[in-house]
Amino acid sequence: MNLSDRALLVQLSISQWTARKYDKRVTQQALTMNYASSDAGRFNKSLLPANDYLDMVHAKSAAIRQDFYTNTLPWGMEGTQLLPSANYLNFMTKFRTAKAEWESVVSDFVHHYAPLKLQAKRALGNMYMDSDYPDERDIRNKFKIDMAVFPVPSTDFRTELSSDELTRLQDDVSSRLKQAQAVATRDVWERLFERVEHIAKQLGNPKGRIYDSLIDHAKELCELLPRLNLNDDPNLEAMRQEVEAKLASHHPDALRANQTLRQDTADQAQQIMDKMRSFMSGI
Repeated sequence: MNLSDRALLVQLSISQWTARKYDKRVTQQALTMNYASSDAGRFNKSLLPANDYLDMVHAKSAAIRQDFYTNTLPWGMEGTQLLPSANYLNFMTKFRTAKAEWESVVSDFVHHYAPLKLQAKRALGNMYMDSDYPDERDIRNKFKIDMAVFPVPSTDFRTELSSDELTRLQDDVSSRLKQAQAVATRDVWERLFERVEHIAKQLGNPKGRIYDSLIDHAKELCELLPRLNLNDDPNLEAMRQEVEAKLASHHPDALRANQTLRQDTADQAQQIMDKMRSFMSGI
């Protein structure tokens, strides 16, 4: 089955006001006072110091971006990722919820923008410049979020190009599609391997701390991988099931309390890594 039948291309775009500004005057003052060269540093001021409203927007943006890359695979073009069709509904449902939450925290910030500017004027003193700030009527336009979805290109071209040129174009696209699919496949294997490796290192070190996230992240990945397994790779699925059964099934409290269980699980993680290496060497 063609890759175009099994996946889509997605582009996430988020624009937001950073509320930071390079201050040339203050930079020059600092350099002069310290007898420093012109390339010794630069002063970037926070236009809205000590406010939670914009921080919440930025934090939500970061979380959305992280979820975007977690649920998609590399494509080879900056900003564009491969979304397996099996993961489309789950991913887009989560994104729509996250987008609504993002828009809500943006609205909170916009609502408090005017009083935040007054606070900044007191906090920044002589560094405050009204021209650094967007107009209150325009501040909302500084924030935008969108998810664009496109089909994966196909080699089925219908065009007026000469037959030789068309053949070269089809071959080139076919080659790029195969390369992209190989990179995506490798990425999924590496995600699982890195998670198992982390478990092996933490549990294998008697002094290593066992955080709940060590197992929670493994569980989350095991739940996600069936939707990212583009080729229905039986070896990947077998490894996923083994990780789920032998590593992710343990409660962190049990691993912390039972040194024997901890070491046995570390050994199992190492054995799984050895199996994965043999599969990954051919990818």
